[in-house]
Amino acid sequence: MLKILAALPLRVFHRLGHMLGWMVWLLSPRFRRLTRENLATAAILDPVTFRQSVAEAGKGALEIIPIWFREQSEVAAMLQVDRDVIAVLDRAKSVGKGVIFITPHLGCFEITAQWYALNRGPMTALFSPPKKGVMDYLIAVGREKPNLRLAAPGMRGMRALLRALKAGEAVGILPDQVPGAGEGDWALFFGRPAYTMSLVHRLAELTGAQILVAYAERLPNGKGYRAHAAAMPLANPDETPARHLNRVLEDVIRRCPEQYLWSYNRYKVPAGVAPPVASRG
Repeated sequence: MLKILAALPLRVFHRLGHMLGWMVWLLSPRFRRLTRENLATAAILDPVTFRQSVAEAGKGALEIIPIWFREQSEVAAMLQVDRDVIAVLDRAKSVGKGVIFITPHLGCFEITAQWYALNRGPMTALFSPPKKGVMDYLIAVGREKPNLRLAAPGMRGMRALLRALKAGEAVGILPDQVPGAGEGDWALFFGRPAYTMSLVHRLAELTGAQILVAYAERLPNGKGYRAHAAAMPLANPDETPARHLNRVLEDVIRRCPEQYLWSYNRYKVPAGVAPPVASRG
């Protein structure tokens, strides 16, 4: 059934997603609270960005159907990749140490991996498996494509990422996901402490892999997506790895704030992690 639905034009999913976003806004106090709080924390709670972000969240939820259940070549064809982006990808790959793609919850964060796997070679993507068995099955069917493998968090997933990088392949990571206990450090994210993964820098140190910041901007009227990619900027002298990562993500998100998933609970305290000093007590 999902494969049949996936054949509908992308603009249908985005129009319905626009309505879905506002429906969730009306029905979910948690969605409203997190969206408001996170936009206010980032100091971008202007009315236009706020309204757009609600609609874009709904689009992101429904576009998963065509992204997951169309043929990989059809999905990749929806992504516009210009020569500058191609040059960035090829330079990183030519080093031969593997490529780490960090893609925040911005725009369509599913499509870039499929395009790369089809056009540039194998990719292993880190993902957090859901607790529901049915969703686990759908994710496996939807995300695992030719040349695109999945790795769950933990030591087994870490080994899979290392194997891929040592083979000169690419890995994909959502760097603004909240990691588990012992897998991150507290660092400011839009001025507020957020438990931030240490995995990206650890992988780069162990393998010499190139780090690229990439995302797919959702285009209006269902016209597809535009790829953006750049080498990760260098850290400032006084920055910890976690703060460096968050600063880079902040800069990227500010370029397209209405398409960031502001309803994600970025500031939660994971089980087994002591809260940041400022919020203790």
